[in-house]
Amino acid sequence: MKAQLKSLVEQGIANLRATGTLPADAATPDFVIERPRDASHGDFSTNAAMTLAKAARSNPRQLAQALVDALPADAAIAKVDIAGPGFINFHLAPAAWHGVVRAVHAHGDGFGRNDSGTGQTVGVEYVSANPTGPLHVGHGRAAAIGDSIARVLAANGWNVVREFYYNDAGVQIENLAKSVKARIDGHAPGDADWPAEAYNGDYIADVAAAYLRGDSVEVEGETITGAKDANDIDAIRRFAVAWLRREQNADLEAYAVGFDNYFLESSLYVDGKVEDTVAELIKHGHTYEEGGALWLRTTDFGDDKDRVMRKSDGTYTYFVPDIAYHRNKWQRGWQRAITELGADHHGSLARVKAGLQALDAGIPQGYPDYVLHQMVTVMRGGEEVKLSKRAGSYVTLRDLIDETGKDAVRWFLIARKPDSQLTFDIDLARSQSNDNPVYYVQYAHARVHSLLRQAAEKGYTVDVANGLRHLDQLTDDASQALMIELSRYPEVVEAASLTLEPHSIAQYLRELATAFHTAYHAQPVLVEDRDERDARLALCTATAQVLKNGLDLLGVSAPVKM
Repeated sequence: MKAQLKSLVEQGIANLRATGTLPADAATPDFVIERPRDASHGDFSTNAAMTLAKAARSNPRQLAQALVDALPADAAIAKVDIAGPGFINFHLAPAAWHGVVRAVHAHGDGFGRNDSGTGQTVGVEYVSANPTGPLHVGHGRAAAIGDSIARVLAANGWNVVREFYYNDAGVQIENLAKSVKARIDGHAPGDADWPAEAYNGDYIADVAAAYLRGDSVEVEGETITGAKDANDIDAIRRFAVAWLRREQNADLEAYAVGFDNYFLESSLYVDGKVEDTVAELIKHGHTYEEGGALWLRTTDFGDDKDRVMRKSDGTYTYFVPDIAYHRNKWQRGWQRAITELGADHHGSLARVKAGLQALDAGIPQGYPDYVLHQMVTVMRGGEEVKLSKRAGSYVTLRDLIDETGKDAVRWFLIARKPDSQLTFDIDLARSQSNDNPVYYVQYAHARVHSLLRQAAEKGYTVDVANGLRHLDQLTDDASQALMIELSRYPEVVEAASLTLEPHSIAQYLRELATAFHTAYHAQPVLVEDRDERDARLALCTATAQVLKNGLDLLGVSAPVKM
């Protein structure tokens, strides 16, 4: 409807040019068509007259009236009025929404998808956990957000590449190796010889036992076998990383999250990408030596102070491989890059972007886009849950999946804006009530399929094509409201892509479910009159299709029975 109304307004503007009300060379302004917050202001509103007023040298309200008079006739519009300083409000005829129901049935799984991304490549990096332990609930939020962003971008015509960046180099990996070796040597947390920096979870004992048995671990096409040598720290490190990568992959598989690429931080050093990136930064004159260290002039690109790249001991600071990694993304053809991280990474973002600009490689300013998520608090019985026996210090993602199911975890971890703190209530997530949003939405989808089963039991033949011909019989307010809600879905999908906020999909699905449940209770569906019954079932099945499409963008299932 937005596109249709925009076309009508553009035709009206052309008519004003033709009559001399507007100068012939007056450019068409960037006006908007939007849904007013106040329903009394109509179904849609435009600011076109106010954006044209200067070129027309006219009072905006007078120009608004002239534009209304110049609009082509359209059966979808019941009334047009003018409000405020010159807003034009469109009140649509009930039949205007029938096309939405027909469009849902015509496009099916494709309804709401568009080609605004024009096939450009966008890489979405998310989770990117250190392979030092089981995935925690924060990783779960990152996975839900990142995976849904990827799904939404794909629905908007982007060629999406999903990537997991393994931080398999650095101090934390060394601490992992020391932890496993300590277990191999017979020590446990609390012992005098237990390393202070060690990981204390029970999973460390599992890794140590598997290594000593000589177990083999296959991960991303590579097989690593435990060497059984208690003194080979390099072999212990390789095995521990592989073992935990496999465990994390299993958790993500249970969470219905997958990736196209797995990128190892260590490869940046092995392949010389870090050294090459540093050489390029030096070459372009954005570095200097001071105090035995190599500095990057990040202040040239808006940072509050310059940053050390290479310390006096010859090691690189942690943001340098990040620059090399994101440079590599650009070199691989990622026209756009999106990185989903925890909010604790905020401090390094400006210097990574500064480093990319300092390369003078044509990388767009602002590359990459960052999406940061806040912490998650897990509650059960009104009290915070803090520990997992297996992890030893935090709640694992697998704990939540085992307790509440994949769908509930994904919904709850994505249902709020990423930069807001989130409380995961296990009791609510497990409840089968209207207070549980994922249950409420899934139940709306299942209820439609229940209606179809009831129709079959009554001997009714469901004829959607006949129903689409008789949508004019749905004159009640609840059915009209449901059709209007269906019409919003493509706009919500497009907006979620622009803002990288898939939580808006979850909010919309709740509102759509409410509109459906209201219509269901307001008017019987399986009435005796065949034409009305088919029309109501056509509307119901269109609703189920949109619910399914939206749930798929969140990675949540659409059950037909509950």
